[in-house]
Amino acid sequence: QVQLVESGGGLVQAGGSLRLSCGASGRTFSNYAMAWFRQAPGKEREFVAAISWNTDWTAYADSVKGRFTMSRDHVRNTGYLQMNSLKPEDTAVYFCAAGPGARIASVYRNWGQGTQVTVSS
Repeated sequence: QVQLVESGGGLVQAGGSLRLSCGASGRTFSNYAMAWFRQAPGKEREFVAAISWNTDWTAYADSVKGRFTMSRDHVRNTGYLQMNSLKPEDTAVYFCAAGPGARIASVYRNWGQGTQVTVSS
C-alpha cells in the first residue's frame, strides 16, 4: 500500500505558475508509475500527466502539453507537477495517484486527498 499526500495548490492569476508536490510513503512506491488527475466541479476526473517508475517516459493530456511538466525524485519519494502559463480552465482539485501509468482513473488504487488549484482571469 502507498500513501500519497499532495501539496502546493493555491490561487494564482492566469499566466502564472504553481508547482504541486506528491509525497509518498510505502516501500513499493518506487515500483509504480505516478500520475496526476484533476476534477473540476460537476465534471469527471480527468487525466493530466503520468511518469514511469524509472522516469524513462512521460505522458500529458493535450490540454496541458507544453505548459505542464511532471517529474519525480526517488530519493525524496516525491512526485512533482510544474504548471506554467496557467489558464482559468485549469481550475480543479488535483490528485496524484500511484499505479500502472494509464490515463484511466479507475485503474489506480492509490490516491492522495487532492489539492485545490484556482486560476483567476
